[in-house]
Amino acid sequence: MAGLNDPLPDPYPVRRVERVGGVVEPPGSKSISHRALNLALIGQRPATIENLLEADDIAAFREALKRMGWHLERVSGTEVRVEPPPGGPPEAPVRLDCRSAGTLLRFLVASCAVTPGEWILDGSPRLRERPIGPLLATLRRLGARIDELGRPGCAPIRIRGGALAGGKVEIDAGESSQYVSALLMAALRAKAPVELLAPFLVSSPYVDTTLQVMADFGSSVTSGDAGEGRKFRIEPHRPEAPGGRYRVAGDDSAAAYPAAAAAICGGRVTLRGLASTSTQGDRAFLGLLEQMGAAVRTAPGEIEVEGDGRLRALDCDLSGMPDQVPTLAAVAAFAGGVTTIRNVAHLRIKESDRLAAIGTELRRSGVPVEELPDGLRIEGNPFLSAAPGAPRVLIDTYDDHRIAMSMALVGLRRGGLSIRRPAVVAKSYPGFWADLEGIAL
Repeated sequence: MAGLNDPLPDPYPVRRVERVGGVVEPPGSKSISHRALNLALIGQRPATIENLLEADDIAAFREALKRMGWHLERVSGTEVRVEPPPGGPPEAPVRLDCRSAGTLLRFLVASCAVTPGEWILDGSPRLRERPIGPLLATLRRLGARIDELGRPGCAPIRIRGGALAGGKVEIDAGESSQYVSALLMAALRAKAPVELLAPFLVSSPYVDTTLQVMADFGSSVTSGDAGEGRKFRIEPHRPEAPGGRYRVAGDDSAAAYPAAAAAICGGRVTLRGLASTSTQGDRAFLGLLEQMGAAVRTAPGEIEVEGDGRLRALDCDLSGMPDQVPTLAAVAAFAGGVTTIRNVAHLRIKESDRLAAIGTELRRSGVPVEELPDGLRIEGNPFLSAAPGAPRVLIDTYDDHRIAMSMALVGLRRGGLSIRRPAVVAKSYPGFWADLEGIAL
């Protein structure tokens, strides 16, 4: 691997290691950073946000706020002050570039619907392919004025913002829980209470994270079960950070990678800066590592993961933490037996078709993988290793940060892998390669 101060090579050669060890402090949560900025936008109130994630997706949100007239100032380090525009709505249409951030697009679609002005939302070619049709339809039923400017149900779109009516609406959230999260926050600025029914809801823990951050901002939402989905009642309210300040918890999604490295390679990794209890769905990934053979110990202010490299296969439903499907697939590559990952068909509309992408790259690395309609079946090999003298295998990343980070874990133990476009990790975890180097022994 490159040294900590060396330029990042492309492709990035992942060095095989005997074990890992050390301390990692993951960055601020991407999910919570998005929600904190969005609630400041919804409430039109100033806030100082501590431990805000420094990554491409959040940089896109900061830039969008600036385009909307907000003033942003870095107080120190990862602490950022955000203040709403002093005047009225802009006179001309404002273009907002969501880049490749699906969360940002979906949140802004709803937030712009309750923000006076004319807004045009667009993004990368891949983002233009990612669906938002159910969200658009539900917002229109609440009175939003939205025009699709390209492919139906996708960006680019034009929104004439103002206000939403209250009332009862239903949304199909079988593609993305972000539809529900976006509506929950935007409904805070509706003219009357909103009752939202989501009969089919994937990745439900992400909605729990939304509800927690909303509660932190003083907002009241009543939630209950509705068959396979959930129902919500949102009371209109201008959210506000308590005392004008909000601290973003550490990212459980980012923490999964060094934790998985300990399970795969053997060794002990200590994770610091994470909340002692967490609504982030990816915290449950540590439980999966335990089932596969790692030891997880929690102490005040830190979580320790220890492995000996001996891993057991699993049969699991990962609908609640789809972002960790590639990570678990990397661990499963070295587990004894066949691991089956189920109920994650919606991964095909992420930054890449993640089921196809991780399956292809694992097979390229010598791991038998069967792609299922809604998941993967992975035949693990505890003795998987690059043949002596064999040429390095070049791993495609599909412009997807999670494919890059997950396949890097495979390279740590297998050896002989190089990752194309390694800088793609900056989307969510810019310090990934330095942290990986820091624990490689």
